[in-house]
Amino acid sequence: MNSMLNESAQRVQDLLLRLGHPNRVVVLPDSARTAQEAADAIGCDVAQIAKSIIFRMKESDKPLLVVASGVNRVNEKRVSEAVRETLGKADADFVRERTGFVIGGVAPLGHTEPVRTLIDEDLFRFGTLWAAAGHPKAVFELTPWQLADMTQGQVLAIK
Repeated sequence: MNSMLNESAQRVQDLLLRLGHPNRVVVLPDSARTAQEAADAIGCDVAQIAKSIIFRMKESDKPLLVVASGVNRVNEKRVSEAVRETLGKADADFVRERTGFVIGGVAPLGHTEPVRTLIDEDLFRFGTLWAAAGHPKAVFELTPWQLADMTQGQVLAIK
């Protein structure tokens, strides 16, 4: 893992420090665009990857971030009921415009606008998680409790 950060990853690092979190953004030698790629590069269990999935809420046209365990599929019906809106797919342009990040590098914090966040309760089974840090090769280590604090997210069974 090396430490040269691009602009988006540096933005995440600066925000972590500004919020008082000691977490360090690291750059992986290979892509961490998928949970499996990230786990392979880091050397952790796929379930410890806190993958960021952006949905487009149809009625409000706002983004919704679901931070899920790398092994879990999001039950869109359950999530839709929790947020009381129909979920739609978010294309690459929507994700970049509303979060400031590219798909595969969406961090759980540091978005260009406020983003409602749901956190997979299964992530709380682990002491250590890894999340994207603004770029498909950038990640940072954190605890589930730090994730909840950073995002002010609602913890929910998402599968």
